[in-house]
Amino acid sequence: MSVVKFLPINGLRSFCCQRNRFHTAAVVWSSKSVQNYQFKELDGVIDPYSSSIVRNDRYNSKAEQEVKETLVRVRHGGSKSAHERHTMKNNKLFARDRLKKLLDPGTEEDFLEIAPFAGLGMEYGDVPAAGIVSIIGRIHNKWCLVGNNDATVKGGTSFPITVEKQIRTQDIALQNCLPVIYGVDSGGAFLPLQASIFPDRKHGGRVFYNEAILSSLGIPQIAIVCGSCTAGGAYVPTMAEETVIIDKTGTIFLGGPPLVFAATGEKISSENLGGATLHCKVSGCTDYFARTEDEAWQFGRDIVSTLDVVPPEDPVEWEEPLYDQEELRMLAPTPYDQSYYSIKKILARLVDGSKMHEFKSLYGPTLITGFAHIKGHIVGILANDGTITADAALKGAHFISICQQRHIPLVFLQNVTSEEEVSSPEEAGELLKARAKLLMATASSTVPKITLIVGNSFGPNNYIMCGRSMDPNFLFSWPLAQIGLMTPTQAAKAMKQLSNDPASEEVLVSVFKEKSCALYSSANLWDDGIILPQETRRVLAQCLSITSQKKYWYKNDTTNNTHKFGIFRM
Repeated sequence: MSVVKFLPINGLRSFCCQRNRFHTAAVVWSSKSVQNYQFKELDGVIDPYSSSIVRNDRYNSKAEQEVKETLVRVRHGGSKSAHERHTMKNNKLFARDRLKKLLDPGTEEDFLEIAPFAGLGMEYGDVPAAGIVSIIGRIHNKWCLVGNNDATVKGGTSFPITVEKQIRTQDIALQNCLPVIYGVDSGGAFLPLQASIFPDRKHGGRVFYNEAILSSLGIPQIAIVCGSCTAGGAYVPTMAEETVIIDKTGTIFLGGPPLVFAATGEKISSENLGGATLHCKVSGCTDYFARTEDEAWQFGRDIVSTLDVVPPEDPVEWEEPLYDQEELRMLAPTPYDQSYYSIKKILARLVDGSKMHEFKSLYGPTLITGFAHIKGHIVGILANDGTITADAALKGAHFISICQQRHIPLVFLQNVTSEEEVSSPEEAGELLKARAKLLMATASSTVPKITLIVGNSFGPNNYIMCGRSMDPNFLFSWPLAQIGLMTPTQAAKAMKQLSNDPASEEVLVSVFKEKSCALYSSANLWDDGIILPQETRRVLAQCLSITSQKKYWYKNDTTNNTHKFGIFRM
């Protein structure tokens, strides 16, 4: 293996980007000679006629159909009248059509969309895709994060969930060192909810803070003004490194013509106040004058071609699993199902050749740990096969430290229904200490982490197995996944015991079920999206390719790269 040198980085860059650091060595290992391993084959055989498999298939087929129908509704965006106004009156392309103009030909449908279900069922109404379409796709073969306001949704105005999603996508760009392209077409904040959008550290101003931090770390940002850029939104293009604006369509101003008239009595057009000619010729806020939308997006592609970013070296060959990935629908756990089966059946349909090099197979068997490949990328896998016992937690911490030392990305598969009874205070203490070690290892590790909630994720198991609070690079759910502090039944009983709530236990169970389902979780940005079981292997491989591009940022680093974990208590 060749010696790799790294780029010097300043203290701020070290602080922000050493998190999830992924060295080149891991990519070299994962992309060369991937067939030179003799891992043991997993037993993935199932009985398709067994009652549990038939039940799972029925439940998951119904859930899959609901997800597909919801996705169609989300991708439609706003109302019919909003669509007509957007295209006929304003002569603009739809947000998703704009993104296709940027992506490499032939890859338009092979992008990774981030949080498409965000914004559904909010207390202030549905906001499809949170009003902003965000994807990770290839432009000149470089993975880039692209976001575009959907002006058919409330005129592109920002709701609290819109700001949350913008910040989440910027976090992804920071974690994975992805160039960012902002397609701006927004009327600014939704004023009736300004108190939930404006003042706090995770509100709108954080978007501009993140732009500054990304720029200071050398992560490229490009803005394409394809509509209105009003109030705080005007800072998005003016803080980007390079900005394109479309003539007669794009505008940038702090206050639009109505506000100017209200304040001064002067009547002025949007074009004269903040149009393309003004900002390209007079203010200098924009750099490229585009006569049409097509020209603007071509400018965007041309700018990306100049970026000094090295595309990932993806593996070119691998073994397909021995078992049909369509069968994952039969293995996806149904909600609160107490029946036991090995999660290895799922792994046999996700990893190359259905092969895995299992680590400590006889110790702490309720947590499966081991090495495998996904489309040629080597990964360390941690997968629930029952609740996390003290032995399982210690094994997990040991395994994570090995992957950290070898710079191998981690994939977590979550499925734990509920806690088992602990027989003594001593046993409870040992369990807490062991789980604390696993938490420390999970939180402190800096290799890429990808989490998939395949079934149930309740209580401490959620964060122990790298839930959202542990800051994984990506987190996805299957359609029947469940997330909550405790199961709906446990929560309802606790509510009845701790309060005088007049609602019946059955009603409370129903409420908790609704607020722990995958669609509710995804709507509130507790994950990066719901993926169908049969699409899991493809999505995981995409994420591994995306995270591997980060190696460029450290290729000449000559600083001390020694990673330190926190304190592991005895």
